[in-house]
Amino acid sequence: MFLAIKEMKYAKLRYFLIIGIMLLVSYVVFMLSGLANGLATGHKQAITDWDASTIVLSSDSNKIANASMMTRSDLTRIQAKRKAAVGLLSTSSRLSGHSGKTNVSIFGAQENSFVVPSLIEGHKYSNDHEVIISANLKNDGYSLGDKIKLGNDPHAFKIVGISKSTTYSIQPVIYLNLNAYASLKGTSGELTTAQQPISLVAVKGQSPEATKITTHKSDAKLSKLSVNEFITNLPGYSAEKLTLNTMIYFLFVIVAAVLGIFLYVMTMQKISLFGVLKAQGIKNSYLIQSVVGQSLIVSVIGVVLAFILSVLTSLVLPAAMPFTVNTSEWLLYGAVLIIVSMIGALFSIHSIIKVDPINAIGGE
Repeated sequence: MFLAIKEMKYAKLRYFLIIGIMLLVSYVVFMLSGLANGLATGHKQAITDWDASTIVLSSDSNKIANASMMTRSDLTRIQAKRKAAVGLLSTSSRLSGHSGKTNVSIFGAQENSFVVPSLIEGHKYSNDHEVIISANLKNDGYSLGDKIKLGNDPHAFKIVGISKSTTYSIQPVIYLNLNAYASLKGTSGELTTAQQPISLVAVKGQSPEATKITTHKSDAKLSKLSVNEFITNLPGYSAEKLTLNTMIYFLFVIVAAVLGIFLYVMTMQKISLFGVLKAQGIKNSYLIQSVVGQSLIVSVIGVVLAFILSVLTSLVLPAAMPFTVNTSEWLLYGAVLIIVSMIGALFSIHSIIKVDPINAIGGE
């Protein structure tokens, strides 16, 4: 390690350049990881907040909530102690008297069900024209007591409660009761309460295997999913995560290749030096430790600086940007970056072993 540090002090510019490349690649890895986790969280956070174990959908929905068509009467078919009927709708919202619209995810649920979140302000809705909003809508100017319009519904809804910030399909969330949900779907006046539409039933504390569904001849078929399986099938969730993670994995390969090439070229430039050292009795193992040690030092410095820079960047990103710092994942990726950079350094070992002291110092 002494030789490695001594040489790095002598050729500062070269090694600063390598550290810079390592820093930039590591920074991109951490930022992509943050975006991947942010997008994943943005898709599923509201579902995760329910702390449910099982999701029941109509069988013909292909495991997608937006395609599921159930009725409130289906709730009685599901044998579970803690269950909640939920209606799901994506629409736009605007403050009454304003033209600016915000895309939101609507959840219809009875006010006493476990899916309705705890509030940080106000109270739960008590009639068909009251709603709870997630706190991230405050960034769009929404506040307690405001009246809003949802989609094409002619009625105004009053904001009576605010829950913590959350999202579904990367959109802020609004909760209202099932009668109001049926009104937004355009079916409230045509159907009985039992016939009103819902999208799914969430079950808490029971696995899909333990959740039984009664089915009569005229009943629509229902499917049971674990929450993890339901989340995996959310539109865009798996595809976005796979795309960004694949980019990260390619960057690991790029790090090994780039650092390996740099160190190989620098090793070839030091052939005569290695020849002199070998002539003085220095063993191959010592020279190899020097090259690998340089790779370790360079990669650790680059990764640590990138980690710090990424954390600082996350503090100044816009609130609307889906970005989540997963410290344990970043530490894992940092370790992988260091390991692959050292693997890249192994490309130089063969050249070091092949050095002939006599030829390297210009002998016959």
